[in-house]
Amino acid sequence: MSFVQSLTSSASRPVLIATGVALLLLISLFFMVQIPVQYLVRNLTVRWRTTAMTALAFVLVISLLTVMMAFVNGMYRLTQSSGRPGNVMLLADGATDESFSNLAILDIGDIENQPGILHENDKPLCSRETYLVVNQPLQNPLPGRPKSRFTQVRGLDDAEMGGRVHGLNLYPGGAWISPAGVREAAAAKDDATKNTTPKEATQPPEAKDASTQAALIEAVVGEGVARVLASDRPSGSSTALAKERLDVGDTFPLGGRTWVVTGVMQSAGSTFDSEIWTKRSIVGPMFGKESCTSVVVRAAGAKEARKLKDFFNTQYKKAALSAQVETEYFESLTGTNRQFLFAIGFVTVVMAIGGVMGVMNTMFAAVSNRVKDIGVLRLMGYSRLQVMLAFLLESLLIALVGGALGCALGYLADGWTASSIVSSAAGGGGKFVVLRLTVDLQTLLLGLLLALGMGLIGGAIPALSAVRLKPLEALR
Repeated sequence: MSFVQSLTSSASRPVLIATGVALLLLISLFFMVQIPVQYLVRNLTVRWRTTAMTALAFVLVISLLTVMMAFVNGMYRLTQSSGRPGNVMLLADGATDESFSNLAILDIGDIENQPGILHENDKPLCSRETYLVVNQPLQNPLPGRPKSRFTQVRGLDDAEMGGRVHGLNLYPGGAWISPAGVREAAAAKDDATKNTTPKEATQPPEAKDASTQAALIEAVVGEGVARVLASDRPSGSSTALAKERLDVGDTFPLGGRTWVVTGVMQSAGSTFDSEIWTKRSIVGPMFGKESCTSVVVRAAGAKEARKLKDFFNTQYKKAALSAQVETEYFESLTGTNRQFLFAIGFVTVVMAIGGVMGVMNTMFAAVSNRVKDIGVLRLMGYSRLQVMLAFLLESLLIALVGGALGCALGYLADGWTASSIVSSAAGGGGKFVVLRLTVDLQTLLLGLLLALGMGLIGGAIPALSAVRLKPLEALR
């Protein structure tokens, strides 16, 4: 798919239609105005300082709107791309989020034997998981900034099985967590040597972190959290190079222990991108949550998954469960998105009012400075409608240029990373995620429409005031 096709596919039909109508009206207005366009352009260039300041207001408003919408787009894409339509997530009855689920009394062995669950190599595709949010002290907190962060940890009985169920793979060179879930420091040191420079490999043992002398907890990390953890490492540390992300053999502290990376998940674009996976039997007792919070099973497809969901919700008698198709669960984590959209709407209205006032002030100044010009135009035979359309076209040209520059500036934010929280509308819980800002065609078109709307409203009243002037009185 080409760049233009990918952008076009991201815009809804109403937005495309509205933009097409707006541009068609603008082109029609351009041809309807009988006053020479050179005259209108000369008026804008003569007042270039005022014109530039007004256009700059459009640039600031539209670029800020574009960046804010890119943030919301990134959150929506993150939740919509997480999960698989053939997976069913089992939570405790009444739980809307993994954080509040407790499946301590559930016979998971009986769950795995239910019909409709796929098997692979005679093993049911079932992942037993404990989801935790852990307070992690930062290694290098900046002055005046928080000294800790909330980090998501997912404990699994079998991380490799969890990867198959969730459809996640490791980057080459990585390995899933071993059955023991821990390794000796010497083994981790061998892995780390493969990913360091000769200078690092020849450092004396006493230069190493003393915490690595104990058994290290094995972990598989998402790409996003691997970058976040890499940014924590001291820039002047002799134990690590400045890396974009942690890699196999790298270590990081969490919960008073040292953890070693055994693999990095190819998880970009999903909520798993912000998670650390490890052995459930180790992380559970460490953080006081030994029971499963969720069980994820795989069905043959989306239709079979809905049937399996209905079975566990209505016919399974051994325990009360809340079963959801995995994609529906992640799509429900949009409560935060709606809050952001409300805030963006409020900020946009305030900024738009300011922009309209700026355009109106500019055009009123243009009318007052060109009173005699208006009289001459009227005496030359141009109608009141033509004079009004001329001033309105000037306003829309300023808006079009400023809006286009604002969209171009906002588009630079496409691909930026940011941290946020996604949660359900019910509130509470939620997930801390690393997302990518996404500037799509719909966002750019909305910015352009807002700019033209501001220009139309801001130029309408001054244009009406211009046509009220009588030709002879204007020439006095």
